[in-house]
Amino acid sequence: MDARKLILTAKDIENMAGERRVHFLNPNADRIRKSLGDAIGLSKIGVHLIYVEPGKDTTEYHKHYYEEECIYVLSGEGTLVIEGESFPFGEGDFVGFPANTAAHSLKNTGEGTLICLVMGQRLEQDVADYPHQGKRLYRNTGNWDLVDIGRIMDPRKQKQ
Repeated sequence: MDARKLILTAKDIENMAGERRVHFLNPNADRIRKSLGDAIGLSKIGVHLIYVEPGKDTTEYHKHYYEEECIYVLSGEGTLVIEGESFPFGEGDFVGFPANTAAHSLKNTGEGTLICLVMGQRLEQDVADYPHQGKRLYRNTGNWDLVDIGRIMDPRKQKQ
């Protein structure tokens, strides 16, 4: 094992090419991502540096039912929304979302680039709601199924 392959120095990270990512449900969620975890071979947890310009969102407002995720702000400032309530959120602040706790999003409301360390589980299966879109995502072993929440039927409530 070459132990050096497990280390990313500050210079390595600085020299990494960032990947532009736009959320599939929110074109304003436009960010540059450097996947630190992928670079060293992590497969069960995502670890990303994200760079978000003023006025842009980090993602679409969402909630995971099975995966946990967290955000640590390295620089900049934004507005964090949790279950519809807004909070100022900036450099040095941390938030964590245990599975099935709260819908959330983060917007850069500052004047400079918002830089965050974002981490989350990568389970084989997850369910995520996008309340503002009225959508639910079922993710299962690489397959993604996006459905309208209003069309989901509970078979236990169906007439026989």
